Amino acid sequence: MPLLLFPLLILGCHSQKSDRSNESQQRGRTLDYTRQVTFLSSSGESIVTVDVAVADNDAERSAGLMDVNQLPKNKGMLFIFDNEEPRSFWMANTPLSLDIIFINEKMEIVRIHHNTQPFTENNFVSEEPAKYVVEVNGGFCVAHDIQEGMSITF
Repeated sequence: MPLLLFPLLILGCHSQKSDRSNESQQRGRTLDYTRQVTFLSSSGESIVTVDVAVADNDAERSAGLMDVNQLPKNKGMLFIFDNEEPRSFWMANTPLSLDIIFINEKMEIVRIHHNTQPFTENNFVSEEPAKYVVEVNGGFCVAHDIQEGMSITF
């Protein structure tokens, strides 16, 4: 009889471990939102502020929002680069539709890609030099009437 219970114990332990693993995959990576980015109207008035995780080194910029399954409302990621040059982003391993906002060193929005397709390897390019990039949930820019030519502060 004890030999019959042993396989059941192993199966039960494996099932619990598997459930935790699936739960972890569903949650994906979590972020620390340590800074704020404020979007400004053409007249310089505050439109909306988002809490952002900062990606300011190669490893963090490379990871971006990959494997992040949930991005709460008014949260995002700020990418900070050392210099201003044309930028290109892609959405491989990114399960969320995002608005990708390219910003030059004068803090002006030079390009917005709206509602990007999750998991695509298409390149989303700035077309103009950019030093900063902000990623927020898809539809955010339309919902807050954020347009190219406006600016940010952080």
